This record gives sequence, C-alpha cells and structure tokens, in this order.
Amino acid sequence: MPASTIRAFVDRGWSTTRSGMGEALASDRLVLAVKTALAAGVAWAAAHLLPGPVAQYPYYAPLGALVSMYPTVADSLRNGLQSLLGLAIGIGVALFVGGFTGTTALGVAVVVGVGVLVGGFPRMGTAREWVPLAALFVLVAGPDSRDDFSLAYLVQMGLGVCIGFAVNWLVFPPLRTGAITPAFARLRNVLADQLEDMAIAVTEEWPPDHQEWSTREGHLAETAASLRRSVEQAELSARANPRRLRHRRDLAVDLADLRALERATFQVQDITDILASVIWEERAGTTVPAELTPELANALTSMAEALRRWDGTESPAVPLDQVQESIDALNGSYHQMAAREMSVTATAGIVLALSRIARIIRARLNGDGAETVRPD
Repeated sequence: MPASTIRAFVDRGWSTTRSGMGEALASDRLVLAVKTALAAGVAWAAAHLLPGPVAQYPYYAPLGALVSMYPTVADSLRNGLQSLLGLAIGIGVALFVGGFTGTTALGVAVVVGVGVLVGGFPRMGTAREWVPLAALFVLVAGPDSRDDFSLAYLVQMGLGVCIGFAVNWLVFPPLRTGAITPAFARLRNVLADQLEDMAIAVTEEWPPDHQEWSTREGHLAETAASLRRSVEQAELSARANPRRLRHRRDLAVDLADLRALERATFQVQDITDILASVIWEERAGTTVPAELTPELANALTSMAEALRRWDGTESPAVPLDQVQESIDALNGSYHQMAAREMSVTATAGIVLALSRIARIIRARLNGDGAETVRPD
C-alpha cells in the first residue's frame, strides 16, 4: 500500500477521532454525564431504603435514573414516563402469558413476540423498547418469584425515573435559547454574502470570474435548516424548565421569525437560480439586458446591506427606503426595456423576489406577526 494512502487513512482516522472526542467532551455532554452519575448514585442509595422484597432488586433504581436522563427536561420527563409505561405493559404481558405457558421456550417466544407487536402501537416512543424486555425479564424470573420481582422491578425503576427527573430539573437544566441569536445572525450574513457576490458577478464580463455563489444553494438551505434546529431545540429545552422564568424569551415569536426568514431564503435561492440560468444556460431563454446590470447590482447590494444591518432592535438601522428606491429604479428600467420589446423576464423575476424580501423586512419592523422576522 502506498505511503500516501496510509498517511491519508491515518489523517482521516485522527480527524474523526479528534472530532468525536470534541463532541464527547463538550460542556453540555460533561454536565449531562455528571448529572447522570449523581442521579444513579442517589437512586442506588435510595433503593436500599425501600421495604420488603423490593429492596432485593436495588440495581433497577439506577437503571431508571439512567433511562430518564436526557439533554432537556421535557425529554427527560417524556422518556421516563414512556419507559415506565412500557415496563408496566411488559409486566402485564408476562404475567398473562406465563400463567398459560410457564417459563418455557414457547413462553419466551410468545412474550417476546407479543411485546414487539404491542411496542409497535402508535405513539409508544421509548415504551416500545421496554415492553418485550420487561416481559422477558419477568417471565424468566420464574413462577415463584414473578410477583415480587414484578413489583420490585416497577417500583425501583419508578424511583430511579423520579430521581433522574428531579436531578435534571434541579441541577443546571439546559436552556438553549442563547443559540438562537447567533443562528439568526449567521443566516442573515450568509444571505447578504450571497446577494453581494451576485452583485459583483453581474457587473463582470460574462461568464464572471466570481462563480462560487452559483453552487451555494445547498449551503443556504443547510444554514436555514441549522437555524430551524436551533429554534426548535431552544423551544424544546424551555419546556418545564425553571430557568425559563429568569431567561424570558418569546419563543412563539422566534418560530414566526424563523418561518419568515426561511421565506426570504427561498427568494434568495430563486434569484440565484435565475442569474445562474441567465449566465450559463444559453438555451433557457432568460436574459438580463446589459443596460440593466448596474441597477441590478445596486438593488442586490442594497438588499444585502439591509439584511446585514438588521439587528433586531426597536429602531434598527435598516435602509429600507434605499432598498425600495433601488428596486423601483430597476423596476422602472426593465419596464422601459419591455416597451422596446426586449426580453426582461429574468429581471422581472429578480425584482419580484427582491420586493418580497423587502416586504418581509418591512412587516417585521411594523410588528406584523404574520410576516415577522426578528433575527436578533
């Protein structure tokens, strides 16, 4: 094997390992690990304090704490309750089937099969994994200890789930609203960069030297998707989170802002497609008269500046009047070209897209919830 191939393989392996270690040792992950360890330890200690035969199975308490520990409080509560639901259903399946088959190969096959089928019901969530598992454990415990084991299993797991949720709720419950502001700013800047690069391209001799913008549609979509993930994760992390009372943020407005900015992203993608067709697809029938390129570049640059300076304050420094003037100038010029029977369909499409973006921004500044975009 060539040395270059081996070196490339080692470099990729090291890069993957380093990236994986970075994710594993991230601050959020470290906090979750500490909280999970704390919950498991407390659950183990508490399990020995329970009376009667329940105390004979203390190891299920830390297991309950473990299955209830998730990055958000809402996930912790939901998955913990779903695990207990699946556990209870699985115990019921095992007690019913075991009364007919006993602890036999046939009984094991039946409880596992029924457990998998029941776990396939809609909205079971985490419960679907626990139904066959709990049914199997209870069945193989044997008829003599099946009742005591079932009770201990359910009680100890319930204890662990309660302790896990309590620890997650009380000890630094994660609140991810802080990621929303930079995510909005990142998408605004990406859109502004795209418009500015297209403004440069239309003023160059075609085909232009600057061509990277024509291949960024995937990057625009991924940046918008990243913003959506940030908003949705923040909304999920705020549910049942006591820290939300001290860090107030109107997440309903953020969701409306997200939808509006996604519409703006779609308009920028549309402009990108139109200009790419104008420059490189000779048979597409889309053209921009050379006389219009200065005004087109000015309109694109003005919109880019408006997006970049959109800071979410009550009186943002967004030059909307300047943007509208540049759009109106381009609109008037292409109508003059159309009167001279020149092809202006591409220009008309770009004007329409820019006008829609301007309306989205203006609606936000006017406080219109239907078209709100607050990229703060």
